[in-house]
Amino acid sequence: MAVYCYILKCADGSYYAGHTDNLEQRIAEHVAGISSGYTFTRRPVVLVWSQEFPTRHEALAAERQIKGWSRAKKEALIRGDWQEISRLARNRQG
Repeated sequence: MAVYCYILKCADGSYYAGHTDNLEQRIAEHVAGISSGYTFTRRPVVLVWSQEFPTRHEALAAERQIKGWSRAKKEALIRGDWQEISRLARNRQG
């Protein structure tokens, strides 16, 4: 079973990371405001990035990692700019 990690861009410009085994359904729930979590008051939301993982454990690990990243690093991931992600990681360590 495939599991996805995803990032939404919210109406206030913030980013939300999550994971799910049904990406289309979960995004539809965020858009419709089905749950009263982080995105509920920040709608509309737009899916800006997703990646498939073979296990829920890996998708959850990716979500947790992304949630700890800076805005700049999240935006580099969304663009697929691996060089910038690496540069930002080095800057944070030093």
